[in-house]
Amino acid sequence: MRTRTRTRTRTRTTTAAAGRGVAVALAAALALAGCTASSGDGPQGKGSGSPASAPAAPARGGGSGYEGPRPQDQNLLAWTGDPNDAGHVTAQSAAGVGGRVTLVRIVLREQITWSNIWLGLAGVDPNAKLADCQLGVYDAQGTLRASTADVSPQLMTEAVAKPLPLAKPFTAAPGTYFVALLLNGEWTTNALTLKATGAGISVNAGLTPPNLRYSTILTGQTSLPATVNLAEQSTSTINTGWASQWYGVS
Repeated sequence: MRTRTRTRTRTRTTTAAAGRGVAVALAAALALAGCTASSGDGPQGKGSGSPASAPAAPARGGGSGYEGPRPQDQNLLAWTGDPNDAGHVTAQSAAGVGGRVTLVRIVLREQITWSNIWLGLAGVDPNAKLADCQLGVYDAQGTLRASTADVSPQLMTEAVAKPLPLAKPFTAAPGTYFVALLLNGEWTTNALTLKATGAGISVNAGLTPPNLRYSTILTGQTSLPATVNLAEQSTSTINTGWASQWYGVS
């Protein structure tokens, strides 16, 4: 009887020790696995844990989320610049620009149906005698794509930004165009005025004909010609202070 008791005690002791060994081994294995998962040696690099811990991608625009004004914000399709920046008022005498075609370049990034040219009229001359005044659109080859009727009456009233309709809307593919202004008649220089960016000479920095952003072309015109040679763009009148007008498209 005494011998059996010693055998049972020895067996229980051995079994308990084995259990403790398995537990220690299992704990070590779990600890090792945790260290491996949190180390930066894996293919995802240092600090790669669960997807929830990954840093969020930075917002476009350096994180501010801000984008400048767009024409669509004001129900327009395109413009020569934000009208909020067209705070300057520009004027020229009839002798200075009468019969000349003034060109302001505009670049379209997508196809549109062009129906109106918006002009920023800053001041009117109630005593002016205007005739044969037009707005139009030339493409990069110098071809007249569309024009308005005589806008003389619209230049005599309401000093506001106003849409002047093209005689026939046209489909404008992405590319470079030139808004053309033709003035004729008699007016007081500082009474008939247009909204502009304030840029004159500097507006053409880095550019040469036929790609000037602001220029004049031809003299003695009573209507916009069907074609113009953009290589003949001139800055002589621009450099006297005829600042770049603001235009919108709808």
